[in-house]
Amino acid sequence: MSASAPLPWPPALVGTPAVAVIERAIERSRLSHSLLLHGDDLGTLVGVAHAIADRLLNPSNAKARFAVKDHPDYLALRPKGKSRIIPIGKSGSPDAGTMREFLPKLYVTPAVAPRKVAILYEADRMEPPSANAFLKTLEEPPPNTTLLLLTTRPYSLLPTILSRVLHFRFPSTVAALAADGWAPWLADYRTWIGRLADGPVADKRSVAEHIFTAYGLVARFAAVLDFATDQTWKEQKEKLPDDLDDSEEEAIQTGIANGIRLRLFAEIAHATRAYALPKLMAGDEVTRRALISVIDNLEHNTGLLRLNLNEAAALENFLLSSLRVWTKR
Repeated sequence: MSASAPLPWPPALVGTPAVAVIERAIERSRLSHSLLLHGDDLGTLVGVAHAIADRLLNPSNAKARFAVKDHPDYLALRPKGKSRIIPIGKSGSPDAGTMREFLPKLYVTPAVAPRKVAILYEADRMEPPSANAFLKTLEEPPPNTTLLLLTTRPYSLLPTILSRVLHFRFPSTVAALAADGWAPWLADYRTWIGRLADGPVADKRSVAEHIFTAYGLVARFAAVLDFATDQTWKEQKEKLPDDLDDSEEEAIQTGIANGIRLRLFAEIAHATRAYALPKLMAGDEVTRRALISVIDNLEHNTGLLRLNLNEAAALENFLLSSLRVWTKR
């Protein structure tokens, strides 16, 4: 393959601070050996990871350029099987796609590029023995190798792994969900947190109003989710094969509902950051601390959604926690 321009970053991320920091580090050969790329959308994270890998594996002075997935010095490990886990593998003769089969490859000298790049897709899916084995690699990283961990659930990784990687969060580049009632919901949510952060809530009446607003948002969220799920299901059902049985259709519909509610929670995070950004730019330390706490709580509740917690309970917990955080002086 002839030399060409580097693989582009996801368009919405071009010129962002995180991308600028990574580009400078690559240009100066000072990129950390282990990066955690996390955010709301796995596709966005994959786009970022491949852009990083392309710049490391295909430097400007390379005699030949390879697509990332075809490069001799690219390694990948993904969840496998119906359980979608990254297993440890048998000792001595591990199967392909297991941690024990993957780790020795990290220590092989690069074949073409100055260094190897290894990507762990959905790193939160490592089973405990796999995570512990990988931790040892992080503690003694292989030379001339960059490790990229991708996850939409950073809170599910071992704290010891989180402490040994450089963190970069990337917002989703997926278009906002155009569900009936969703734009007004987000607008009312932003107004609510603005009133919490900027106005006094010392008297019982104002506290009650904020609580009633929170529960109103919970009820409206359920209506938006039901509408978006039904609308999407009608569109998708027309494209399905005619020979699917009821259980298969139910599984697909459940998957659609789960995907939509995760997208809605991701857009709540975006709306929260959008509200806080002007104050952060002005150096408001109180808002910075509050934003970190609120987003951590939202990510925690999003993680519980993946464990089948009811979305109304998850949203209620998040909103009541937000009420406490934003009104704290």
